[in-house]
Amino acid sequence: MEAAASTAVATTSLSSTLSKKLTSPSVTLSSASRLFYVPAHRLTARRCIAVCSKNRNFEALEATNAASDGAGDFNFSFDKPREECGVVGIYGDPEASRLCYLALHALQHRGQEGAGIVAVHDNLLQSITGVGLVSDVFTQSKLDQLPGNSAIGHVRYSTAGASMLKNVQPFVASYRFGSVGVAHNGNLVNYPSLRAHLEGSGSIFNTSSDTEVVLHLIATSKARPFFVRIIEACEKLKGAYSMVFLTEDKLVAIRDPHGFRPLVMGRRSNGAYVFASETCALDLIEATYVRDVNPGEVVVVDKDGEHNLCLMIHPEPKQCIFEHIYFSLPNSVVFGRSVYESRSKYGEILAAESPVDCDVVIAVPDSGVVAALGYASKIGVPFQQGLIRSHYVGRTFIEPNQSIRDFGVKLKLSPVRGVLEGKRVVVVDDSIVRGTTSSKIVRMIREAGATEVHMRIASPPIIASCYYGVDTPSSDELISNRMTVEEIGEFIGSDSLAFLSFDSLRKYLGSESSNFCYACFSGDYPVRPNEVKVKRVGGDFLDDGLNGSLESIDERVALSRST
Repeated sequence: MEAAASTAVATTSLSSTLSKKLTSPSVTLSSASRLFYVPAHRLTARRCIAVCSKNRNFEALEATNAASDGAGDFNFSFDKPREECGVVGIYGDPEASRLCYLALHALQHRGQEGAGIVAVHDNLLQSITGVGLVSDVFTQSKLDQLPGNSAIGHVRYSTAGASMLKNVQPFVASYRFGSVGVAHNGNLVNYPSLRAHLEGSGSIFNTSSDTEVVLHLIATSKARPFFVRIIEACEKLKGAYSMVFLTEDKLVAIRDPHGFRPLVMGRRSNGAYVFASETCALDLIEATYVRDVNPGEVVVVDKDGEHNLCLMIHPEPKQCIFEHIYFSLPNSVVFGRSVYESRSKYGEILAAESPVDCDVVIAVPDSGVVAALGYASKIGVPFQQGLIRSHYVGRTFIEPNQSIRDFGVKLKLSPVRGVLEGKRVVVVDDSIVRGTTSSKIVRMIREAGATEVHMRIASPPIIASCYYGVDTPSSDELISNRMTVEEIGEFIGSDSLAFLSFDSLRKYLGSESSNFCYACFSGDYPVRPNEVKVKRVGGDFLDDGLNGSLESIDERVALSRST
């Protein structure tokens, strides 16, 4: 099949490649605002996954955390859930690739391990991808190799591995009737079964990315015109996907029926269309926000304008609440809400629920800052910068021996003794995942002279892993799934610990609360995954005895509760 071979070429590190000459499809949309309904797969019924609430002893937890104390603990963000990518699409601007490059800079926080841009010029799709930050991958000379008025881009986060380079998007594939580039934010929960079926039918995969499944589904579709192939392929997908596709004459933006991942649309003053994961990307390239791409919507842009299609007549929005809590930049508007205002309000609510006598409020930078400002404002105590973050220690730093590794969080965060010494300190963070980083931060603040350290977390406890495009540990590794709040406080060494309550979070969201996904807080998955994550060792998920179907795991968890 051509898709696999073309993808291999398209993702070569820091190289510019050309796909074959494209043929122009004979069918175009006739209306600038045409509605097109596509039958959708049945929605998977929601069902509560059983999670282990039986608290293990501290020694067992410390042993588990010690196993990941090396490279993982060196980068304290490893103890956070992490977004896996960001996407950009631009149509109708002669500087498309350069604007795409700038927009990817704005989305760099969504992925730091790889970046790529595909542009179309003279009916040719041209691709440059590479490992590293956007500024590492692209130079002026590289951008000069990407002429054209349409482009898509991608920044990627992934677990480390030898196959990382060939997984860098956008992917490009050539077919009998044309070529297509794709950039994807999300995760397909039925990827294993789709891949197995396609491989059984003779498809050859070149990457381990679930996105490649989409290209194979497009290749095997017989639908015409070409963009209908894209829609037909997406009908078969389950899970999270906000994607942008590029052909020789169209840009297609699509969002899954639940709208797990954000995708916004904007316009530049010259009429160019811009799609991006966050509005901060629109702001940087001076595009005006128009609206969100709706859950279950397909937007096709071509020379005749914008065409709005429906992948699903009755979508059920389940947007990721962690976009507001952690992933998105504070200056973005995501799911129609200001991220800054949401985080500030979470801090205020947390202060009302869990006040404490203190002298100063500080944040774990950078994601805890806005919530800390809200907390401090509510209780009338000054906010100060008690921890300074170094932005020059990257994920690719090589740790040659244990003596360097032992510096851990100190390489990333530095306490300000003048702010902390002799003070009762409230530390606000956005979340706790494993608890190892929090314990080191508490110890660091005490060593700087604080008399009391109170941790306040501006989100509910995370008890379940995410399967919708976020890199989180297995549920068994999540400290809130193994300990009570009091036990976690004892483990991290704080004088007190409090989380934002789940009920208060939903109350704040009001009538829109049912439109959000809370699976990481509740274990209630809108789209039930076929398999579960297991313990991670050295960056990879390994079998810990809880591998297999969710049904079998539910039975084993229930058995453990009864013993």
